Amino acid sequence: MSAHVAPGAPVPDVFDPRQYGQGVPHDRYRHLRDHHPVAWQEEPEVLGWPAGPGFWAVTRHEDVVRVLKDSATYSSYLGATQIRDPDPADLPFIRRMMLNQDPPHHRRLRVLVSRAFTPKRVDRFAEVVRERARSLLTGAVAEARSGDGTCDLVARVTDDYALLNLTDLLGVPDTDRALLLHWTRRVIGYQDPDEAGTPSLGPDGAPVDPRSPSSLRDMFDYAHALAAHKRRHPADDVLTALATDPELTAPELEMFFFLLVVAGNDTVRSAAPGGLHLLAENPEAYGRLRDGEAGFMGAVDELLRRHPPVLTFRRTAREDTLLADTRIRAGDKVVVFHASANHDERVFPTPFTLNLTRTPNPHVSFGDGPHVCLGAHFARLQLRVLYEEACHVLPASLEPAGSPGRLVSNFINGLKSLPVRVGGAW
Repeated sequence: MSAHVAPGAPVPDVFDPRQYGQGVPHDRYRHLRDHHPVAWQEEPEVLGWPAGPGFWAVTRHEDVVRVLKDSATYSSYLGATQIRDPDPADLPFIRRMMLNQDPPHHRRLRVLVSRAFTPKRVDRFAEVVRERARSLLTGAVAEARSGDGTCDLVARVTDDYALLNLTDLLGVPDTDRALLLHWTRRVIGYQDPDEAGTPSLGPDGAPVDPRSPSSLRDMFDYAHALAAHKRRHPADDVLTALATDPELTAPELEMFFFLLVVAGNDTVRSAAPGGLHLLAENPEAYGRLRDGEAGFMGAVDELLRRHPPVLTFRRTAREDTLLADTRIRAGDKVVVFHASANHDERVFPTPFTLNLTRTPNPHVSFGDGPHVCLGAHFARLQLRVLYEEACHVLPASLEPAGSPGRLVSNFINGLKSLPVRVGGAW
């Protein structure tokens, strides 16, 4: 947890992405929940990215759910869903993505992609997913035992696990799979120099937004080439279903590919190592899971509650409104904080206890309302299978072998490395 915040202290900053590279600032979140549940946050220039006008940070569970469900008041379309404002010239383009639309247009797109992303199609991948989890975990243990007994579960297991599962579902050829990880790191990790590298600069000297049309042209060109291939050689995969849907336009296909590649990959890529890290830090809970005293479905939700893959989502107020006795003006940015809502003592007793049988568990790690995560079923399947196989393959003495490397981001709750000791007995 972060440094203690005194009750009478000024409103703490929860915007600066650099602090998330050290850990989720839970003490700051609690101070906001207790004293400033809807708190104004400055948005200074940071890491070369320009300053913004500021926003309202929403940290209590009740208020987060209210914002996420009320798309009539809190719009995804007006300013999109990231804290940073996009370039005004790019906003019409960004609004084409389903994530950045409001009902009823959002509903049409969600129905279209749901035809391809059916639970039946997802469930058919279960055995492939299990074999992959077992193979990757077994390889990690073998590597550790041939060395010093430690391995990095991100590099050795979870990055490949999330990526390969998604590319199987989409129908991306083996030879092209590295492209998807490259695009994910470029878009999701843009605040972290380790992930994004040196950003491209525009004519004004400011970094080019990775969501801009120019930054995504290579991804879109690939999406159209792959779609053309699927029309000639159809298969039982999501890209074939999208490419052959007569109601889907070419620009919509581009944005669906972008959404599925980036969001579909990074949800599990962030959640999986977070869950494994929590199990390594909580040997009693890990033991209960291994011994069958806790069910895996409940465990998945509790691990997601403690380590949500997404930290924040932004909305824009359509009209003047009141939230938690705070006056919000039309046009203000309103940002919900998932990790804070998931640890709200008003909803979750002893929120920092890892209780794998916690019920009810109304976490918001997959959102709520009309934008609740479309891929939640696939993500839960992957996480459940990974934890099941981890309990079979990893030793009973699983423990951290150092601090995890965290992503510098106020958007994604990512781990770049997860060193664990797996040399003990089963």
